[in-house]
Amino acid sequence: FSLQEIHVKEPIEKEVNPHLLPGELLLCEASTVYKYIQEDGSNRGTYGKLVCTNFKIAFLDEDSASDDNEPQLKNKIVGENDITLQCVDQIYGVYDEKKKLLTGQLRKYPEKLIIYCKDLRVFNFCLRYTKEEEVKRIVSGIIHHSQTPKLLKRLFLFSYASAAPNNTDGRNQTMMFDTLEDWRDELERTKGNVKYKAVTVNEGYRVSEKLPLYFVVPICVSEENILKYEGRGIPIWCWSCHNGAALLKMSAFPKEQDDITSQTQKAFLDGIYKTISKAPYELLKTDDLSSSLPSLQDIQTAYTKFKQLFLIDNSSDFWATDVKWFSLLESTNWLEIIRRVLKKAIEVAECLERQHTNVLLIEENATDLCCVVSTLVQVMMDSYSRTKSGFQSLIQKEWVVGGHGFLDRCNHLHKSDKEEAPVFLLLLNCVWQLVQQYPPAFEFTETYLTVLSDSLYVPIFSTFFFNSQHQKDTNTSGESLKTQSGPFRFLTVWDWSVQFDPKAQAFLNNPLYAEKPKPDKSQRKTTRFKHQRQLSLPLTTTKSSTKRGFFREETDHFIKNILGKRIGKLINSSDEPPNSFREFYDSWHSKPVDYHGLLLPRIDGPEIKVWAQRYLRWIPEAQLHGGGTIATAAKILDLMEEVQSLQVRMDEEHCQAVSGDVRSVPLLRNSARLSSLFPFALLQRQSVKPALPTSTWKDLEDEDDLVKRDDEFVDLTSDMP
Repeated sequence: FSLQEIHVKEPIEKEVNPHLLPGELLLCEASTVYKYIQEDGSNRGTYGKLVCTNFKIAFLDEDSASDDNEPQLKNKIVGENDITLQCVDQIYGVYDEKKKLLTGQLRKYPEKLIIYCKDLRVFNFCLRYTKEEEVKRIVSGIIHHSQTPKLLKRLFLFSYASAAPNNTDGRNQTMMFDTLEDWRDELERTKGNVKYKAVTVNEGYRVSEKLPLYFVVPICVSEENILKYEGRGIPIWCWSCHNGAALLKMSAFPKEQDDITSQTQKAFLDGIYKTISKAPYELLKTDDLSSSLPSLQDIQTAYTKFKQLFLIDNSSDFWATDVKWFSLLESTNWLEIIRRVLKKAIEVAECLERQHTNVLLIEENATDLCCVVSTLVQVMMDSYSRTKSGFQSLIQKEWVVGGHGFLDRCNHLHKSDKEEAPVFLLLLNCVWQLVQQYPPAFEFTETYLTVLSDSLYVPIFSTFFFNSQHQKDTNTSGESLKTQSGPFRFLTVWDWSVQFDPKAQAFLNNPLYAEKPKPDKSQRKTTRFKHQRQLSLPLTTTKSSTKRGFFREETDHFIKNILGKRIGKLINSSDEPPNSFREFYDSWHSKPVDYHGLLLPRIDGPEIKVWAQRYLRWIPEAQLHGGGTIATAAKILDLMEEVQSLQVRMDEEHCQAVSGDVRSVPLLRNSARLSSLFPFALLQRQSVKPALPTSTWKDLEDEDDLVKRDDEFVDLTSDMP
């Protein structure tokens, strides 16, 4: 296309400079870069400057977001047009309308750059009107700094910590589990201190660099046994149930060993099992997760296919794949993996809750699927883990201090694709299933889970950028630019004030959270809530339609279809749960739910859904304007505000102080202006019809009201000269 064929704004004359964080350096830049607006298949967009720093790639234009279209959840660190180097997934160049993956040194530079992000944003930049030298610098700079392997100390994490050494430690109420006291407090909270003890045997990491400084083992396990195989073959405590049964994990011995070594290790394990199978311990059930759950490679393959469904280049691509949505979704196997993991967590919960049996989870290093299952079991069984501070403490305990290899699994250093696997994302997807099935049981919202998943790629926090506590400790010593000496002081992701102001943080808190009532025997029966199961019939057969694609049923059920209303038919359910499991599962679901007791997710086909907010938030076509769950939430929040104001007036009339804590809620006025994927999607951001209607669109034009709503269509060209 030529310059005359596209609607553009003139290149900016005023100098626009990037906002740099402490320790952030501008590495390369290019002017007169054209960024496409990915609303439709047209070529409209805006001119600006594309820059690359040691922290991010950023597009700068004269039109900074106005109050009308600025996201409600504005991030203070990463702007709308910013991509952290760790968030870059793949970079493609377009040569003569053909896409090519860009890696390493380039012989020829592309006329168009497409950047796919790990948070599923897609950026399209046209470089035709940029000076050739600037194109070479910016393209090679972006590829080098975001794709090539780097040393740990080259992460921006260290540059930021050096330049800003006086960072506050925003622990809030989150237990970090880096002290012996934290472990003892957790033992006392769960009443596990009768049978288990916190040990200091790994101080100085003399047992293993993979284990935390402090951890908890059965009282009967000796220090000598812990030291014998560098911590392997030792049951490590995760959590104790109210009835005394405990959840344990263990690093397995390598499978390929010579006979003598294997026999010695087997005898060692037999001795350990016998010791902890005696009173006062409960019976022990072992579960080797490497054989009962999908492999990390399976998880990585499934997620790679799954995310491709949401990395949409333009509106035409969206509608072209629409007719194959359900078959494409099924073929990824991602929802099935989520279902299997949740089922495993329910099986463990049954052993602990009903059978009063200790459960020992076994995995090669006990730092991947062990983390997922143990975290889910605690979220399901311990209401403290469903509060914000409790959930954050749980992530610290099981993942950060527990030794999950975030650096390798997220491939932050681009060292080895073989080690990459979205294990933590799998956990967040599973927790989201529970949050959306039982909203009042959680103090945090799905928005909290979404921004937590985004924080995986923000390298100013140490939380998700080390493989172990040992690796963090050994890399903490360093010289600060200001003090010339002393250790680095890293930020923790749990200090949300670093990323969001108080108004934005309100979106992370659930205003409808059913807080735990104070113990009152006379009120105990009346505080139980009606189970949501009675409010919907997910397995009811829906009226079949000859139409295909997103609009198979009435438009109002658009999001329901996306989230899997009819996906159940596609999910393989050949591995039906055993009878004891099914009995436990059905029995629990037949009773009213206690939001502060055991929670079991519904896992039958249609109940496992796509996390719409995270995966669809950048796709205008997938939004309902003035509709969706946010419209319902807006009405509820308005009612809550009205009730609170009435309460204040009543209290004033009776000359009493306002009783109780009035929970801060974000005001969601004028819900007609909101998108169903608020607060991430821009207000009034409209989906535009395909320039060339697909056969699907033609079928729909005669009957779907949504297509005919001209009042919702905004002509983006009207603002352009």
